[in-house]
Amino acid sequence: MRNKFADVFFEESKRNDKLVLVVADISPAGSVAKFREAYPDRFINTGVAEQIMIGMTAGLAQEGMRPVAYTIATFTLYRPFEFVRDDICYQNLPVTMVGVGGGVNYSTLGATHHAQEDISIATSIPNMSVIAPSDPLEVDAATRWCLGTSNGPVYLRLGKAGEPTFTASAEEPWTYGKIRLVKKGSKTAFLTYGGISKIAFQLVAEKKYQDASVYSVSTIKPLDVERLRWILTHYDEVVVIEETSGTGTLGNQIKRLAFDHGAHATIRHFHLQDEFIHIYGSHDDVLNAHGLSFEKIKSTLAA
Repeated sequence: MRNKFADVFFEESKRNDKLVLVVADISPAGSVAKFREAYPDRFINTGVAEQIMIGMTAGLAQEGMRPVAYTIATFTLYRPFEFVRDDICYQNLPVTMVGVGGGVNYSTLGATHHAQEDISIATSIPNMSVIAPSDPLEVDAATRWCLGTSNGPVYLRLGKAGEPTFTASAEEPWTYGKIRLVKKGSKTAFLTYGGISKIAFQLVAEKKYQDASVYSVSTIKPLDVERLRWILTHYDEVVVIEETSGTGTLGNQIKRLAFDHGAHATIRHFHLQDEFIHIYGSHDDVLNAHGLSFEKIKSTLAA
């Protein structure tokens, strides 16, 4: 996903000289490196100074530029939080804040690099849009929207690398602010976003759920409440899978909406635990420790 973002940003930068990339102590690679080489005046590395990264993008936006803040997700939001809130969101500036490796993608680097609360934090800030594409094709569409159409703050949450493509033959196109039907089915609806979407597609390959629908909820804020109400009244079972902790998340919003409108669908919610789990291993190892692996979700649904 991060590679697709870099490719699209570089492509768009050729047509728009207002695009500026401000990074914080992250090594440019791929198309980001090409952008730095082609447009050195529009590439700024602040080093280990995330507050300056955010403050600088706010200033650039006020001067008519289209800045993007780009670094590891924990350092995009957590370290400079006051600057994100006051410099960008309070002033409703058109700045895209890219968080690379959302969730526990940076598995081997420990809790300091695990962005398991970022969805809850970002969605709680007024004026902030929150987008977490489900695959590289959605990254392409979302990035183009952020760079060309967005007129306010956006938190764009990306996987780190190697995420597969699921939406090439999706039933509907990607549209900002809309829940997207990727695979049409009945009785059960899987709602997911981000790299963890792969588990939903693994599950619909199983006999029990081969006739299930899969929806990509890549725009988490603003949430497509109208489509959610329809889903809650047209399916017997709604399964939410998200790589974030269980507080202030998509699953919580769906449960609240179901309660408020008296929906009778069974809602199953799978998410990271609300705790720091001290293990060392791969991304899949950390997901498994949180109970968010394919096998554990399959077992729970079967039970």
